[in-house]
Amino acid sequence: MRRPGDLLLVLLWSFTSGARSLNIPFEVEQPPTIINHTAGPVIALPFDNTLTIRCEARGNPPPEYTWTKDGQELNLPNIPTVKIDNRNGIFMFHKKHFGQFRGKYRCFASNKLGTAMTEEIEIVVSTSPKFPKETLDTIVVKEGYPITLHCNPPEGVAPREIYWMTQSLQHIKQDERVSMGTDGNLYFAYALPEDSRKDYGCNAVFQRIRTIVQKMPLSVKVERLEPQNNSSENVSPTLPVRAPSLLLPSGVQSEKLLLKGQDLHLECIPGGYPTPKMTWMKMGETLTDRIKLDNFKKLLTISTVDEKDEGKYMCMAENSAGKADHYFDVIVEEPPRWRAKPPQNQLSVNGSDVFIKCSVDGKPTPVITWRKNGKILQDDRENNRRVLDETVMLHKAGPEDSGVYQCEASNRHGSVLANINVLVMNIAPLMLTKDFQEYAVIEGGAIVMNCSVFSSPQSSISWTKEGTAVEGERFHVLEDGQFLEIIRAEKGDTGKYACMASNREGMSSLTALLEVKDPTKIVAPPRDAQISSGNLARLMCRSEYDRSLQGTFEVIWRKDGEEIFRSSENSFRYKMEGDQLQIRDVNISDQGSYTCIARTSLDEDTATAFLTVLDTPDAPMSLKILDQESRNVTLSWIPGSDHNSSVTEFVVEYEESHWEPGRWKELQKVAGNQATAELFLHGDLNYQFRVYAVNAIGPGPPSEPTERLKTPPAAPDINPENIRIHGHLPHEMEISWDPLLPTEYNGPGLEYKISYRKLEVEDKWHEHLVTRPSFIVRNTSTFAPYEIKIQSRNSLGWGPEPKPITGYSGEDIPTAAPHNVAVEVINSTALRVSWSPVLPATVRGHLGGYMVHWERLKSFLSPDKILEEHNSKSFPGNRSHVIVSGLKPFSEYRLTVNVFNKKGKGPKSDPVNFDTPEGVPEIVPVLIPRIQDDDTVLLEWGPPPVTNGILIGYLLKCNVLDKTSLEEIDSFELTITLPDVTQHQIVRPDKGSLFRFYLSACTRAGCGPAQLAENHSPPEKVGTEASNSTQRWFIGTLCAVALLTLVAVIVCFVMKTKGGKYAVKEKEDLFPDAESQAMNDDAYEYSSDNKQMKKPILDSTNDTVQDSISRDSLVDYSDGDGEFSEDGSFIGEYSGPRHRDFISEPSGPSTATA
Repeated sequence: MRRPGDLLLVLLWSFTSGARSLNIPFEVEQPPTIINHTAGPVIALPFDNTLTIRCEARGNPPPEYTWTKDGQELNLPNIPTVKIDNRNGIFMFHKKHFGQFRGKYRCFASNKLGTAMTEEIEIVVSTSPKFPKETLDTIVVKEGYPITLHCNPPEGVAPREIYWMTQSLQHIKQDERVSMGTDGNLYFAYALPEDSRKDYGCNAVFQRIRTIVQKMPLSVKVERLEPQNNSSENVSPTLPVRAPSLLLPSGVQSEKLLLKGQDLHLECIPGGYPTPKMTWMKMGETLTDRIKLDNFKKLLTISTVDEKDEGKYMCMAENSAGKADHYFDVIVEEPPRWRAKPPQNQLSVNGSDVFIKCSVDGKPTPVITWRKNGKILQDDRENNRRVLDETVMLHKAGPEDSGVYQCEASNRHGSVLANINVLVMNIAPLMLTKDFQEYAVIEGGAIVMNCSVFSSPQSSISWTKEGTAVEGERFHVLEDGQFLEIIRAEKGDTGKYACMASNREGMSSLTALLEVKDPTKIVAPPRDAQISSGNLARLMCRSEYDRSLQGTFEVIWRKDGEEIFRSSENSFRYKMEGDQLQIRDVNISDQGSYTCIARTSLDEDTATAFLTVLDTPDAPMSLKILDQESRNVTLSWIPGSDHNSSVTEFVVEYEESHWEPGRWKELQKVAGNQATAELFLHGDLNYQFRVYAVNAIGPGPPSEPTERLKTPPAAPDINPENIRIHGHLPHEMEISWDPLLPTEYNGPGLEYKISYRKLEVEDKWHEHLVTRPSFIVRNTSTFAPYEIKIQSRNSLGWGPEPKPITGYSGEDIPTAAPHNVAVEVINSTALRVSWSPVLPATVRGHLGGYMVHWERLKSFLSPDKILEEHNSKSFPGNRSHVIVSGLKPFSEYRLTVNVFNKKGKGPKSDPVNFDTPEGVPEIVPVLIPRIQDDDTVLLEWGPPPVTNGILIGYLLKCNVLDKTSLEEIDSFELTITLPDVTQHQIVRPDKGSLFRFYLSACTRAGCGPAQLAENHSPPEKVGTEASNSTQRWFIGTLCAVALLTLVAVIVCFVMKTKGGKYAVKEKEDLFPDAESQAMNDDAYEYSSDNKQMKKPILDSTNDTVQDSISRDSLVDYSDGDGEFSEDGSFIGEYSGPRHRDFISEPSGPSTATA
C-alpha cells in the first residue's frame, strides 16, 4: 500500500527531475538494447526438424548473451545437434531434443554498462493427439427422447475441427433437430427410428499438424413406441409432446470468462418434442447489433468483445409443452498493456533526480516487478533509491545508477516487459553530423541542415553564416538548434554555415555548405492527342534544369500512375527519342493519362496529357432473333465500345449451311445509331447471323454467331434479271439471263418459264419450261421485234409476275448502198462528204453507222506514178454527212460510202472522184549563215523534203540584232522567186552586224513554216579555199539529208505493211489552221483496206486538228467479211497509217458527183 508521504515524494520528483528521454547515438558507450527476439509461445510441431530461438541486441561495447530456463541458468550441451551463436544469442536444437527443451526461457544481453532481458519465451512441444481406446456400449433410447453422443476430442495444436461421419465417410445430416455443439458432441432434440445405426464416428482434424484422429464408432438403438390398438404395426405412432430441456449447457447458470478482443460464444442446445425454438436476451439491456445467431439460433456470437459486453445473458428454449432457460455471467478481462507507451530511455547529469514511471492497465490489476540489469530492484531509502509500485525514483543520481532498468507488469492473463536504459553522465558536446556536409536546394524550395549533438547536460546551439548570425522570417531553428530550416531559398543563401554547440563541459562546432540551384521546369509539356490504332504516337516533354545536376537528371513517363518502362508488359513498344515518348503500333490499351516527370536529385516537375486512341469498334453482343416462325425477322444486339469513334453503320452478315457452309455474306446495313435490323430471308435455308460495326477507323470484329434459324420453304420471291437477247444467226434468237442464286431458290425444283411473242402482229404467247439459264428460238424472221418474259417457279409455286422486255431476232448484212454521194473539198487535206441514208428495212439490224472509203490514185507532182493508198473511216449512228481529214494535198482521190450493222457491211456506193488543191511546203531542213567578209553574209539551205505542191520560191525574213543585248533593232523581208536556189547573199548594213534569219518555202497555196538561224560569230574572211570548202560542206549536208529521207521512207513503208502507226501531230502543232479547227466536229477513225484495226485517238484540242473517236462509236471495218459485236463494234481487219497534214488555205469549194 502506497503511503501518503510516498505519493507526495513522487509528485515532487516528477516536477524536479532533470532527466530527458533520448535515443543514444551508437558512438557513445551505452548499455544493451534488445532489438529482436523470438516471441512466445513457440510450438514445436512433429514434422519440424529443428527449432531456432533468437535473441539480438545492440550496445557499446557489444553485448554478451546468457539464457535462463524456468528461472535457472541454462547451460547448453556442447553436442552437434545443439548449435549456439554467441554473437547474437541464437541457439538451435534438433527434434530429438524437443522434449528436453520444453519450458520457459529468458535471454539476457550484457556489457559493462548493464544487462537487458527479454520476456519469457515458452517452448511447447506438441504430441500426436489420440482418442483413448475404450469399449463403448450401445446407446438405447426410446423414440421421442433426446440423445447426446459424446466425442471428448483430444487436445492438440489449434485449430481443431470436429466432424461426425459414418464408416463410409458420409456426413451425419444436421438440422434443427440434430446438431453438433462447439464442444464436439452430437445432440438430438428427440430420437427417431431412423437415427438407429452402429457407425456414428467422431473425427478430429488438426490442420496445422496435418493429423486426423477418429473415435471408436458409437452405436445407437432407438426403440419404437408401442402402436395404438387401431394402428398398423408398420406405422409409427404419434410422438407424445415433451417439454424443453437444455442438453447444453447443464444447470441453470454458468460463468463465461474471456479476454478483451476475443470472440464471445454462448451456446444452448435444447431437447424436446416438437423441437424447441431458441430466443436470447441480455438482462437489463438490449442485445448489441453485433450479435450473430447460428445453428438455428442455438449459438450466439459477439466478435471482439470489450467491457460493454459484460453482463448477464439468458437463452430460452420453448415449445408447446413449456420453456427452459439458462443464464450466462459474461466477464471480460484484459492482460497487461501499456497505458500510453513503454517507458523511454533517459539521460541525466550527475547529481540530478531520475524518475522512471511504468504506467500499465489490465484486469485484474497487474503486479509490477522492477529489476536493474535483470536483478530484482528493492526499495532503499538510505541510498535515496525508492521503488513505489509503478515508479522508481533515483535522488541525486550518479554514474553508479546507470544501467538497464526492467519494468515487468503481470496478471493471470500475461505480462509486458520494458527495458529502460538510464545513463547518468556529464559529457561535452559530441557532433554526430559530418563536418563540411554539402547541401543543395532548388531556388524557392526548402532545406533543412543538420547539426545533431549529443551532450550532457544539454547543449546550447547557434547558427551563423560567414560570421553573421542567421536571422529572418525565412530561417527557422528547430529542436533546440539541431536543425536549421530555410524556406523559399534564394540564390543569395548560397554559402558556408557554422553550427556551434556548447555546455559547461565544453564546446564543438561544424561547417555546412549550401548551394541554391535552378529549378527543373517542363517548358514544352505533352498535349492531349487523338490517334488511330496502329499508328505511331508522339508525346513531347522538353525540360530545363540546373546543369550541375545533369548526372542525376532523368525523364520518367507514367501511364495511369504506373511507370512505363518498368511495369508495362509491352514496354518494347515504347521508345524515348530525344524529348519525345514514342509509342509504336498504338492499340486501345495505350489509351490513358500520360505523365512526364522531369526529375533531378533535388526536385521534379510534372506534366500530364491524355492520349485518346481511336480504334475499330468492339464486336456487338447479345444477338437475339425475334419472330422466328416467319421469314421477316428482327435481329437485335447490344453495341460494343466504339473506342472513341462513333459507329457509322452496322453490317449484318449471314451464313447458311446448305449451299455454301462456312461462307459469310453481307445481308444488310443499318445506321450506326440503330441496334436492330429488319431482315427479309429466303426460304428453305438454315441461317445463322452475326454483326460487326464500322466507324471512321474501319470495321471491327464480328460478333459471336446466333443460333441456327431454319426458314420454311416458299415460292420464289424474284425472277431472273439481266435478260439478254442475242441473234448470232439471221433466223434465230437466243435468250439468256442471270440465274437465281441457290440461296434464292426458296425451295426445291427450281425452273424458269420463258414466254415470247412477235410484236406488231397478232401473235400468241409461246411458253417453255427450262432449268438452264438460256433458250434458243429458231425459225424467226430476220431482225424481228419480240416481247419476252421469264418467270421463276419451284415445287411450292410461281414467282412474281414478270415484266416483258423487247428484243430482236438475229441480224443480217445490209442490202442497200447509200446514194447521192457528194464531196465538197474544204482545203488541201479535208473535205465534206454527204449522202442520202439507206432505208431502215434494208439495214436488217441495228444501224451501226456509215463507213467512208477513199483511195489516193496519184499525186500531181508525180502524175505517172501509180499509188495504192487505201484508207477508210467509220462514223457511228445515223447521219448523212461527215468531215474527212488527213488527205494529202495536190492529189487525185476516189471515194465510196457504205452502211454497216452488227452483222457486217452493206454494198458500197457508186465511187466519186475528186482532187485536193496544193498545200504549203514542209519546213526547210537546214539553214546555215556564213560570214564571207565584213560586208556580206552567205545563207545556205536545203529544199523542203515535202512540197505539197509546185515550189515557187522562198520567203526570207531578216532581223538585225543589237550586239550587246541581242534584241531586235531592225527587220526586213526578201522574196526569192527561184525555186531551185539554195543560197543567198545578204549585205550587212555596217561592220559586225548580227542577224536572225527565218526562211520558209512557198507554193501557190502559201508559205510553210520557217526555219530559224542566227549569226552571232565575229566576222570571218572567206577566200577561194573557204568558198570551195563551203561548197563541199554544203553538198555533203544535202547528201546526208537525202540519205536520212530515204531511210525514213523505208521505215514508213515497213511500218505501213505491218499496220504501224504514224504520228503527225508535230506539223499540225507548228502550223495550226483555223479553218481546219472549225471543221473538227465529228469523231472518227482512219483505216486502210485489208489492214488490222487501229486503237481510238483522243479528241482534238482547240489548237490542232486531230483524229478522234467517241467511246460509244463503232470501229471501222474493211471491205472483207466481218462481224460487229453485240455492242455495235465491228470485228474485222483494219490497219493503215494516220495522217494529220497541215491544212492550207482552201482552194475554193468544188463538188464532184458520181
